[in-house]
Amino acid sequence: MSHVMNTYARLPVAFSHGNGSRLTDTGGKAYLDALSGIAVNTLGHNHPALVAAISAQAGRLLHTSNIYRMPQQERLADKLAELSGMDEVFFCNSGCEANEAAIKLARFYGHRQDIDNPAIIVMEHSFHGRTLATLSATGSRKVQAGFEPLVAGFVRVPFNDLEAVRAIGEHNKNVVAVMLEIVQGEGGVYVADLEYQRGLRKLCDENGWLMICDEVQCGMGRTGTWFGFQHAGIRPDVVTLAKGLAGGVPIGACLAAGKAAWLFQPGNHGSTFGGNQLATTAALTTLEVVEKENLLVNAVSVGEVVREGLAQALSGVPGVVGIRGMGLMIGIELDRPCGELVQRGLDAGLLINVTAERVVRLLPALNFSADEGRELVERLSALIRAFLAS
Repeated sequence: MSHVMNTYARLPVAFSHGNGSRLTDTGGKAYLDALSGIAVNTLGHNHPALVAAISAQAGRLLHTSNIYRMPQQERLADKLAELSGMDEVFFCNSGCEANEAAIKLARFYGHRQDIDNPAIIVMEHSFHGRTLATLSATGSRKVQAGFEPLVAGFVRVPFNDLEAVRAIGEHNKNVVAVMLEIVQGEGGVYVADLEYQRGLRKLCDENGWLMICDEVQCGMGRTGTWFGFQHAGIRPDVVTLAKGLAGGVPIGACLAAGKAAWLFQPGNHGSTFGGNQLATTAALTTLEVVEKENLLVNAVSVGEVVREGLAQALSGVPGVVGIRGMGLMIGIELDRPCGELVQRGLDAGLLINVTAERVVRLLPALNFSADEGRELVERLSALIRAFLAS
């Protein structure tokens, strides 16, 4: 047996190499990758610009720590501020770390308002991570079970229900922030309504709360804009990023603006590895390629090809509840648990995912082509039809 801790129900396959959205396993079998490492491989596999940048940086310097200045980190912070309209950036290594930073920032902000027990409003069916604070914020008992006592200070409401948030605010004067995913990925690919986002922004402004947007999965161009919140024309106070930011190299980021900016000072938070030379070089290169290759536009157009193609191919099929998403973040909900579709896809040379038990989740690379989109529709719709008929 392997000495790797048994924390994953791994599929019986290992990959040796990839190119674009194609992967090859150690036995030589080819696969179409419609998952991109769970929204991580923004540029697909083996993109020449990213390979060259990582190789060159590895030959110069990997890591020195945040004791010292790092020009690459400063350039990346400037670029993220330019793209998002935010004011400052803290770098870490993962999405849960970025969300931990956001939670700490909200509590720190609350204490500065003389609130001794700051509370954060969070959403049902959300997913923010697996550390103790982030799993406590997460709206899934499956994730939380066995890890009690949970961290206090989170108040849960239904997603897309503005009046529920308003009601909590009227009765709980300890509220300091509202935290939500613009698209709930793990929860089943549910999109926050635009008017809901605008309403939350207004409520936060009226009450002096921070609006925290977890864009760990949906950020960095996946919805067709750099950040999901940009569809609503708002600016949050805090935004968290990870996954696709560096195209496959681990990195996380917590962005702050307005009343959330400039709160942390030396000693309030930190990370040994966060934002080191290798990770920030990979992130800068990923952003450059997304811009150069017009991948935001591609995410919109190819996303439409996939959603419209699936809608047509699965029209009238009993058992298909709905198809939803934004850009290249797509969910197909069925009327029954469908986890076995992952293995069926693997057998057929197609990498997909199932979340919330009944939702097939697609997260292709942002340079997924229209032809690959049509191939995905043809192959996946056949798999779904066969599964529902079995």
